[in-house]
Amino acid sequence: MTHILVTGAAGFIGSHLCEALLEQGHVVRGLDAFTTFYDPQRKRGNLERALAHPSFTLVTGDLLTAPLDEALDGVEWVAHLAGEPGVSTSWGPSFARYVDRNVLATQRLLEAAVENGVQRLVYASSSSVYGGEADALRAQGEPRPYSPYGVSKLAAETLVGAYALSQGLPTVSLRYFSVYGPRQRPDMAAHRFIESLLDGRPLSVFGDGSQVRDFTYVGDVVAATIRALSADLPRAAVLDVASGRPTAVGTLIGLLNELVGAGPASIVQCDERLGDVPRTEGNTSTAQQHLGWSAGTDLRTGLTRQLEWHASLRDDVEQVDLTLLPSAGA
Repeated sequence: MTHILVTGAAGFIGSHLCEALLEQGHVVRGLDAFTTFYDPQRKRGNLERALAHPSFTLVTGDLLTAPLDEALDGVEWVAHLAGEPGVSTSWGPSFARYVDRNVLATQRLLEAAVENGVQRLVYASSSSVYGGEADALRAQGEPRPYSPYGVSKLAAETLVGAYALSQGLPTVSLRYFSVYGPRQRPDMAAHRFIESLLDGRPLSVFGDGSQVRDFTYVGDVVAATIRALSADLPRAAVLDVASGRPTAVGTLIGLLNELVGAGPASIVQCDERLGDVPRTEGNTSTAQQHLGWSAGTDLRTGLTRQLEWHASLRDDVEQVDLTLLPSAGA
């Protein structure tokens, strides 16, 4: 039984991680600031199951100001998922918020982790640290973010590595790729598309739908994160967490159309968003080799589970006939 701190515990991925750790018999302390990037009440709903567990405690606080010695008291492992998300909202004056919540907050947590003898810190990085220009003049594999958000995630990831190499804090950075599934944030593609389909509204698509994303199911991401907490890894390890099955956005829409059974969706094509890349594709071999992990959930199964979650949130749930959906195990 290990004592674990999960930052960003009420978020999309963090809440699933807390539940999985509790199911494995760990003692979990969740920390969340309940920022307003999206409805804080929705985030509190994400924690409903965890809060009912006797081995879970919630600390409401901001990593920039919270007494971290108290939050880390008795903690052996840290899963650091807190941060400010969003590519398109990271430009202009709002970048200061990304520096605060992704870089400065991470540095403060790292200092406290060293002082409190944390045995392993896993940092949730992002595929946004990669650029999209394969022919750019740069060192092989060198990240080159397209957005200020990606810059902030890369800066924090680099800090995590510096504390590992210079101060001896065992760390792992995981670059998550296009995570989807139940509790997905409202600004993310699958969430927006499903809600539009269930409402019978046109789908707003940025660009022409040819963009390709390495969609990775949240349950698989959680499994990789848990393995990284205890795996025998070199300090400052950096791994991609991806499905390895890149899919075009247009194909995603077609599959959702089929699952909802609402007929061909009406598409409103919008301008491409500043900072979006044409393609993401993770290197799955590193996680397979070092974590013994690979993503086992196919896109149809994962989207079916997400659609069921969306339907469960609606008062008029009878409008969606869940018996018509394929089994999650299909």
